[in-house]
Amino acid sequence: MKRRVLFISDHGDPLAKLGGVQAGGQNNYVRQLALALEKRGYRIDVVTHWCDADAPRFESFGERCRVIRIAAGYKGFVSKNEMYDRLSAFYKEMNQVLLPRSYDIIHTHYWLSGLLGKRIRNEYSVPLVHTSHSLGIAKQKATGIKDEVRLEAERDVLSSVDAIVATTVNESELIHAFVAQPAPVSVLPIGVASSFYMRPNRMHLRRQLGYKGPLIFFAGRLEETKGVRTLLQAFRQLLARQGTSEGTRLVLAGGQMGAIDLNARLPLDKQVLSWTCGLKDHVEFVGSKSQAELAELFNAATVTVVPSYYESFGMVAAEAQACGSPVIASRVGGLQNVVHDGETGLLVEPRNVEDLSLALEAVVGNDLLAQRLGKQAAQVAQRDYQWTAISERMDALYEEVLARGAVRHTSFSYGSGRNIGW
Repeated sequence: MKRRVLFISDHGDPLAKLGGVQAGGQNNYVRQLALALEKRGYRIDVVTHWCDADAPRFESFGERCRVIRIAAGYKGFVSKNEMYDRLSAFYKEMNQVLLPRSYDIIHTHYWLSGLLGKRIRNEYSVPLVHTSHSLGIAKQKATGIKDEVRLEAERDVLSSVDAIVATTVNESELIHAFVAQPAPVSVLPIGVASSFYMRPNRMHLRRQLGYKGPLIFFAGRLEETKGVRTLLQAFRQLLARQGTSEGTRLVLAGGQMGAIDLNARLPLDKQVLSWTCGLKDHVEFVGSKSQAELAELFNAATVTVVPSYYESFGMVAAEAQACGSPVIASRVGGLQNVVHDGETGLLVEPRNVEDLSLALEAVVGNDLLAQRLGKQAAQVAQRDYQWTAISERMDALYEEVLARGAVRHTSFSYGSGRNIGW
């Protein structure tokens, strides 16, 4: 019998073009997991906000997967920071469009989705599995930004669902430190798409793309918390030490539509542009890229850099390693589990310009080290980040949750006196 699963990914449309403000790791995870579970016989519906007014309400992907879009009062982009106040409308419309009780299991993605899933669970006794993707407490520790509503909601969701999926050991430990009595936690890593694999003749590929010297690559949102400023400052220090004769280039992929001047290959955002001052001849901003294009750049790169201030997992690091690119990453969150320091790449202190610059110099200046790290990175990715194995483990978790059967009913006040009308 084919199981029916409802994924709730409130702001993460799995069919949205990657690289936008709210189109990154969560979207990709939801899409790839759905497709992998489909191969195990599941039927997956993904309910998400209708962020693209031109997209249809129902859209199929794969053979037995589809996206169901909910306007919640507005068709078009809505920041996830504004989604909390739309949850009541989201839930009401969702009940009009689909039958929550008809699913065997609910799997929610992100804390806002967790609140929606909990309401379904309590009303219809459908078992609930939750993946956080990011945690408010991790953001607070990294940035000092404290969101009381989110923290209270996450404690409630994580203590009342039937099972939690953490993507790294670090995330599991953080959940146990944050919540007094969390639901059972299983650590299942994120997988990488089949388009990310190591290709031969990497140097030849680099030259085909027009890069004669070492290539440093970054993929992600062009914002402070992703470490873009730290990276550009570290690159500036690297150039000062090695001189410009080496021909080292820094290429940054990411940024939503209209954020990059693709002719000049420079950002339009004045703050990000100011960080590149004096680096114009050595830095390229290439905008959003497809998975195939990213895989090509990962394969061409001498090293990929993930200098984030916090990351629950680090999808870019996993994808780069699958392509045989060594990774230099911040020693934060799940990156500490994805990048094996000294084996698949190097870990550096977050926001530490000199530490990052020295790590860049170590890899860029030593071809043998870069090759060794890259080869080992591909081996680790092949072992740990294959969706076939991950979906098998998720399947087993779903069956375990269904076998337990009992659903606990709890209530939540929605924090800080705010009322979303439920």
